[in-house]
Amino acid sequence: MADRAADLRELHERIHQGPSAQATERQHAKGKLTARERIALLVDEGSFTEIEALRRHRATGFGLETSRPHTDGVIAGWGTVEGRPVFVYAHDFRIFGGALGEAHAQKIHKVMDLALGAGAPLVSLNDGAGARIQEGVSALAGYGGIFRRNTRASGVIPQISVMLGPCAGGAAYSPAITDFVFAVRGVSQMFITGPDVIRSVTGEQVTLDGLGGADVHGGTSGVAHFVHDDEAGCLAEVRLLLSMLPSNNREIPPRERGADPPDRSSERLLELVPLDPQRSYDVRDVIEEIVDDGDYLEVHADWAPNIVCALARLDGHVVGIVANQPAALAGVLDIRASEKGARFVQFCDAFSIPLLSLVDVPGFLPGVRQEHDGIIRHGAKLLYAYCNATVPRVSLVLRKAYGGAYIVMDSRSIGADIALAWPSNEIAVMGAEAAANVVFRREIAAAAVPAQMREEKIAEYRRELVHPYYAAERGLIDDVIDPAQTRSVLIRSFAMLHRKDADLPRRKHGNPPQ
Repeated sequence: MADRAADLRELHERIHQGPSAQATERQHAKGKLTARERIALLVDEGSFTEIEALRRHRATGFGLETSRPHTDGVIAGWGTVEGRPVFVYAHDFRIFGGALGEAHAQKIHKVMDLALGAGAPLVSLNDGAGARIQEGVSALAGYGGIFRRNTRASGVIPQISVMLGPCAGGAAYSPAITDFVFAVRGVSQMFITGPDVIRSVTGEQVTLDGLGGADVHGGTSGVAHFVHDDEAGCLAEVRLLLSMLPSNNREIPPRERGADPPDRSSERLLELVPLDPQRSYDVRDVIEEIVDDGDYLEVHADWAPNIVCALARLDGHVVGIVANQPAALAGVLDIRASEKGARFVQFCDAFSIPLLSLVDVPGFLPGVRQEHDGIIRHGAKLLYAYCNATVPRVSLVLRKAYGGAYIVMDSRSIGADIALAWPSNEIAVMGAEAAANVVFRREIAAAAVPAQMREEKIAEYRRELVHPYYAAERGLIDDVIDPAQTRSVLIRSFAMLHRKDADLPRRKHGNPPQ
């Protein structure tokens, strides 16, 4: 028995070393870590338990029968992140280029089933060349099993995809179904059709990075939620994200008490937001002042920058923040911002993360292109997501809140539990200047000095309908608060809502706008 145990240890050692030192050197020469090195950075030291390390494919033909390495090109198992269980699989590019075959897929199916059954997050470390062509339709069916499991786990356990190499063709759809996608510059590439095919079909010339690199998906397509310069920094942020998420939809996010007092006053907030609605500012400065220790994790920072979505803590409790960003497109809602906000709201609602909406919105972006591209149905996605959310919801109007965009940004009328405003708020159908031109156009046109009459009517409209307490007087705002006390008011509000229990009507599922 001792001899056999020694043989087993030797076999596992060879498996851990990988196919060859040369293959590892080639991986490192590309600026990439190996699958095991990546897992070691992701999970707590010494916590990883591997499954099916001895697995080998049984395919024949095209020379496959002469090459049957252990693991079949994917490392799968579980470990812990800050002491909590996390399941992970990582393509090993050194073996078949990380390409997916039948045995490879079955290992992934196994770890996905374990994650769902255990109620723990699933992280995929993607570095593969797609389906293993030599195995034909069996490889394609393997992807189908992954997609089906991704969908079944959606909203049940957090699913995170980390792009650390190529991901082409149908393989790209698994990350697209998951909750968050991380990408690394110079390493990650995602596309459905590669540059060569595009060139032959359309004549367009494009590089791999120009077609599906990290910055393309982080800033243009919106496929990637987080973009990093290196793998170590990327995996560190995956750990940070996991620390802010519950293990599954039956739990709440872990609380992490800090040294930031819940009743801390912030006089700086009085200076950050200009009274003039035409002047810009960065809403991220407001977020930093409000949340614990000024720390927050922004999602989709480079895509649809006119809305900010972030995870942060208030008195140790995780909250999801959706904020209009006056520093980009004046904070208007357009197609991309609506989609970004809607997906984030849906995620927070699925995993019991309370929502804080910081409102400073002039309206929806006008224009023929926006209308033709479907701003109505895309804008409705954000509206639907908020109306459907049952988590605690607090909205705070920082400054302007005009028209339908005000309603969509979690106003009282669509279900916000607590609606607050600063004394700088302007809640109205439209701004006073635009309203005066519509309501008083005849008086202005008939006046001896139209410009003077226009200014008088603007002042009249603002005095009657846009003063800071108009909405509060009608019960549409719970309170107009001192900006310096924002943090303490929000913490008390969310504490009151901590045990909120709200059920939707019984149904199989809704039919959100597409």
